[in-house]
Amino acid sequence: MSIEEGLDPLLVNRGNWDARAPIHAASGFYRDHDSSHWFAPFEWDILGDVRDRDILHLQCHLGTETVEFAKRGARAVGLDFSPASVRHARELAANAVEYVCADVYDAPNAVGHRQFDIVYTGKGALCYLPDLAGWASVLAELLRPGGLVYIVEFHPLLHALGPTPPPEVDPNSLVLHDDYLAGRGAQRRDSDHTYTDGPALTTDTTAYEWRHGLGEVVDALIAAGLRITDLTETEMLPWPRWSRMIRTDNDWFRLPPTDPILPLLYGLAATKPA
Repeated sequence: MSIEEGLDPLLVNRGNWDARAPIHAASGFYRDHDSSHWFAPFEWDILGDVRDRDILHLQCHLGTETVEFAKRGARAVGLDFSPASVRHARELAANAVEYVCADVYDAPNAVGHRQFDIVYTGKGALCYLPDLAGWASVLAELLRPGGLVYIVEFHPLLHALGPTPPPEVDPNSLVLHDDYLAGRGAQRRDSDHTYTDGPALTTDTTAYEWRHGLGEVVDALIAAGLRITDLTETEMLPWPRWSRMIRTDNDWFRLPPTDPILPLLYGLAATKPA
């Protein structure tokens, strides 16, 4: 869908996330879970012991994962473009985390051109970025030589199935109704629904998303000079997208054995040459 002339979709998205932030901060979706809940078990196999490591969490929203890094002894910094999200993140973290309010493309300037041992991002972040090549260049600039970028994202197949069911389809169906690959540009979404419990949005209900296939993400990282070291795909999600999903040992969810085994989340690791 073409963007209205003179409209900045990233500013529209910032308004949408400002409107979501107080609803999310008050929701049981976030408040009923410890910060450790939001990590798949395989993530720590890649991240390892983060004690005394400098970690930057991009597009951190309320900073749930950022707080967990701090609990594990890292010097954690969270960055998000939504002032309301950053304000609530600071309240929830109780000064245990440094938060910076900035657009991800301006992250190097916003953090004073510091470099980090680990740059972490994901779980619903990349779909709000129009330019993956520019994003990957930012990651490379933020990493120290030998540093790790770790992306844990909803799989493009989940986006094609719908992270939240559209109103016109059976919410329990496994039907593709959206793109897996890029190519259509910005996709306009207008909904008062936010993915947590709590009231509906009353303002700023519009957001723009961009589809990015897994190959596009990999190619962007390689073009930025980073070396892919691990790719994990999993059928697990931290919440039950389909009502028939069953709880896993780590309190996440997966489709029952009678359903196809589908990748719903992926972890992608890349390093900056020393």
